[in-house]
Amino acid sequence: MTTLNKKITLLLLLASSCLLAFAQQNNSTLGNWPDKPIKFILSQPPGSGPDNIARLIGENLTKPLGQAIVIDNKPGGQNIIGAQAAARSNPDGFSFYFATTAALVTNKYLFKSLPYDPQKDFSAVAFVASSPFGIMVRADSNITSFQDLIEKSKANPGNLSIGNEGPRTFGGIIARLINARTKTQSNLVSYASIGVATQDLLGAHTDALVADLASTGQLIKQGKIRLLAVTSPKRVAGYENAPTVSESLPGFEMTGWLALVAPAGTSSAIISKMNKEINQIITEPEATLKIANMGPIPISMGSPEQFDQFLKKENERWSEISKEIGLLPE
Repeated sequence: MTTLNKKITLLLLLASSCLLAFAQQNNSTLGNWPDKPIKFILSQPPGSGPDNIARLIGENLTKPLGQAIVIDNKPGGQNIIGAQAAARSNPDGFSFYFATTAALVTNKYLFKSLPYDPQKDFSAVAFVASSPFGIMVRADSNITSFQDLIEKSKANPGNLSIGNEGPRTFGGIIARLINARTKTQSNLVSYASIGVATQDLLGAHTDALVADLASTGQLIKQGKIRLLAVTSPKRVAGYENAPTVSESLPGFEMTGWLALVAPAGTSSAIISKMNKEINQIITEPEATLKIANMGPIPISMGSPEQFDQFLKKENERWSEISKEIGLLPE
């Protein structure tokens, strides 16, 4: 055997040894995980949009993981109750937090003091779906487009009313940002829930509504509500006739999202495994269709590190938005 062949053979042996060592290390880190059911903590009640999607993801995880996914609903306090419970969970790979934009990003700009740290108490696992919001009116409204809404608001300062879930909710912040960027003074009417806000729109008590498509999609498809525009960067499949707000206001993007995170300190091997399985689920046609039919758009964001970078950019973006609309923590 020539000297060159000997060197090549040695390099191949070394490479094989490294791969074997890595695989053994990875397997030893996972150990017998999971050897019992895994819990998804949610900040929303049973039957809500996030709950429905979490259950769908959980059902699809059961086979590859060999364990059931138990949904633990802890609603209330603008996501704080659920987020706090998740942050305090044992980082043993059996507790995860199925989180929203509010819990991981916007709450930081809404509250002076949180019983959890959105950035330090969690490790990124996987992005699941984006949740576009829409600006909508009754089907019989004389407001025919988003631009028409703005023009009517400018013509009658303070008279045109836009319903939302409150000034410190995602929908409320979208409405405030529209006012700020269009230099209008629409009357922003707060409601305790999107259901009540929707009924008041249908009852002609308000002129328009800012709401997520998951909550209002059926009424839009039934022709009871007209969708003027969506807040996502691109038009939404199934609602292609509705332009984006950014087509009138360049750079406008306000999309909620759903994601899975783990208590800080959770094994990186477990996080990688969960990331891989969730990415597999949300790229399968059947699961993708089911999630899309609920309203949100399933998106695979790649590795936990890529999702973590997204979270950092979201925090930077929301820092600027909070300054723009004068959003002060309380």
